[in-house]
Amino acid sequence: MVAFAALLFDVDGTLADTERDGHRPAFNAAFAEAGLDWHWDVDLYGQLLAVTGGKERMRYYLERWRPDWRGPADLDGFVAELHRSKTRHFVHLLGEGRIPLRPGVLRLLREATTAGVRLGISTTTTPENVTALLENCGEPGVVDWFEVIAAGDVVPKKKPAPDIYTWALERMGLPGSACIALEDSDNGVRSALGAGLGAVLVTESSYTAGQDFSGAALILDQLGEPGAPARVLGGDAAESAVPGPIDLAALDRMFRHRHRARSV
Repeated sequence: MVAFAALLFDVDGTLADTERDGHRPAFNAAFAEAGLDWHWDVDLYGQLLAVTGGKERMRYYLERWRPDWRGPADLDGFVAELHRSKTRHFVHLLGEGRIPLRPGVLRLLREATTAGVRLGISTTTTPENVTALLENCGEPGVVDWFEVIAAGDVVPKKKPAPDIYTWALERMGLPGSACIALEDSDNGVRSALGAGLGAVLVTESSYTAGQDFSGAALILDQLGEPGAPARVLGGDAAESAVPGPIDLAALDRMFRHRHRARSV
């Protein structure tokens, strides 16, 4: 029996590496459809990811890169409509099966569900994006494995604020100290730690390599599969990791190591 009660997953970059080849082209398609001359290339989008939330990201772009742009009087409504268009394009990409789950994710979800470990999602992306990703991952019914999907604008402050994790924990009736967060970014780590999560595991994604993951229990390149083990990159509990894919036993060692360290 594992020492933790639940796993709470981030989505973008954690469940799937969606940013570069999913959200970015979906934003560009929405801009083109609206007749805008905006275009987010790979490098620019990496800079924009400093801000969480798609609507917030567009505002950040206007403030920093396009201060000369004169938009409509109802800028909030305009941005919200652009974001709805972007979500439609993103869901279309998912429906074509062009954005798979990251290595080891489905394997770990299956194991957790079989073992009765509770699952939740804490993300800044929209609920539609989460549902579309899970419904097109190649495993029927995955979306129903998650007890809570905390997503989008259910809280006013997005990561790195802890609000989205706090919201999920309240609905699951669990203390943060009993749960593990799985994240890919520095903002995600700060959010989870701020909500009191018992341990945070990071799997670096294409845009987050080299970020400051201070406080994370374990930092990996991926969760791994049989024959393609995870590579340990760091973390406070790195010594608890053993070669091979990350499974419930590995998460339990990490979680117990973290709690022993805190009690010293």
